Amino acid sequence: MPDSFKSLGDVFRREPAFKNLREVVKSSDVVNDFNKIFPDFKKIATAQKVIKKVLKLRVENSTWRSEMKFREKEIIERINKFYNEERIKQIRFSS
Repeated sequence: MPDSFKSLGDVFRREPAFKNLREVVKSSDVVNDFNKIFPDFKKIATAQKVIKKVLKLRVENSTWRSEMKFREKEIIERINKFYNEERIKQIRFSS
């Protein structure tokens, strides 16, 4: 194989044209992995989407929403530590 060929993975990770697509994939990873990161929250919270590093969580009721708002910083740190980079800056809660 000639040296000028690149693997699809290299092209996806390095080409500036794919920057927006990489951000979408990273955002969907947070939504998909939320229950893996927080198995205890499986019955009380559901990750909806991530837009501009803001995670939207649907919470079962206002009591849990208050508890999770109190732990927001801890949740953000744990998500970012899971990925070893800053993927979330803020969380928005809804019921």
